Amino acid sequence: MSDYRDVSFWFDTLAASGADDLAARPALAGDCEVDVAIVGAGLTGLWSAYYLLKRNPELRVILLEKEIAGFGASGRNGGWCSALFPSSTAALERRHGLDAALAMRRAMIDTVAEVGRAAAAEGIDCDFARGGTLLFARSKPQLARARREIAEAKHYGVDQVQEVGERSHPAGTLATLLEPACARVHPGKLVRGLARVVERMGATIAEHTEVLSWEAHAVATSRGTVTANSIVIATEGFGAAVKQIHRRVLPLYSLMIATEPLPESFWDEVGIEHGHTFSDFRHLLIYGQRTADNRFAFGGRGARYHWGSAIHPGYDRAPRVFEHLRRALIELFPQVSTAAITHRWGGPIGVPRDWHAAVDFDAASGIAWAGGYVGDGLSTTNLAGRTIADLVTGTESELTELPWVNHRSRSWEPEPLRFIGANLGLVAMDIADLEERVTRRPSLAAKVMAPLVGG
Repeated sequence: MSDYRDVSFWFDTLAASGADDLAARPALAGDCEVDVAIVGAGLTGLWSAYYLLKRNPELRVILLEKEIAGFGASGRNGGWCSALFPSSTAALERRHGLDAALAMRRAMIDTVAEVGRAAAAEGIDCDFARGGTLLFARSKPQLARARREIAEAKHYGVDQVQEVGERSHPAGTLATLLEPACARVHPGKLVRGLARVVERMGATIAEHTEVLSWEAHAVATSRGTVTANSIVIATEGFGAAVKQIHRRVLPLYSLMIATEPLPESFWDEVGIEHGHTFSDFRHLLIYGQRTADNRFAFGGRGARYHWGSAIHPGYDRAPRVFEHLRRALIELFPQVSTAAITHRWGGPIGVPRDWHAAVDFDAASGIAWAGGYVGDGLSTTNLAGRTIADLVTGTESELTELPWVNHRSRSWEPEPLRFIGANLGLVAMDIADLEERVTRRPSLAAKVMAPLVGG
């Protein structure tokens, strides 16, 4: 790709401001030997390098990236640094027990603060503002789900979800919840800034270097072989293109739009402050934020899964989905109907078969893997990086005891079952929202399809 500005609104604003020209770093110059080789220079790989070098500044660390740092989901996401984890606390309790579930929740909440702390400490100006997530209940079925979320938070006593009043609401809102454990972030500034930090710490980032395969202590690339004591696989959704982990994650596309900057009077009217992210309780997920320059950055699911877990730049842009997002945003905030949509972008996220993110490490081969964030990776990558640093350096800690460590999801089914199931799940969630609008009762379709879509 010749012009990486097209990757996302976030990359475009970096280039437009002169903060980052997005020029590619040199490729791998040939065979080399290091202590740690990291496949992928997104946030998982960069946070892993950061905390590894914090623990041992003498480590020789190289990151191998097919495009440029942050090219994947790390530079395209919705900018939510949240405590969200793909598996709910209740689901974690069923799988791992109460103590493990609560430890995972506390770790995720702490991670939000850690991202802000690390960014500030390293001078990464990423528009970090912790205002929490506003969750709008806009129908009786959505209100019932909001009540259950409050009840679950009270039951476990970790999350501080609360109903808030005396606030402007989107049209038709019955209740608004505030989940405080979330910050608004400019993900492009975060990932590109972190790349510069790890280079200052001594890591090498080899861009335009495609990884072809790996085995114990060796990574084969298009530019040479890297021999390493430890290898970290940090490819997330793009890992589906690699034969060795092809069925470990399913690349599901999530798309976004951004509006032109909107006046302060608009934001005062709708009650969205700096630092706020927002969503509602529909089944086909949406997510948004007020950017630092007063735009809506708004996204959601709806793009279909492509046969064979195919990944292609053309899939980043689906006019039908962009129009769906524009209508959904206007449905929430009719005042924005005349605002121009200035940016449209998207990309694949990594979805494991049981919607359970994981970190694992095999000491015998020296290979670590982290991913399956299902779109909740902006913060979870930081927790993954800290955990990988402990696992690779043999450090026993509370992080290495968390229930996602060495959790293995079963592989996705072969085609055509994978194609049918993934797209059926997307269609079912769209139908579920329509069903609830018509019947004003909780969707039967959503209940039937819940096991397939992480419910």
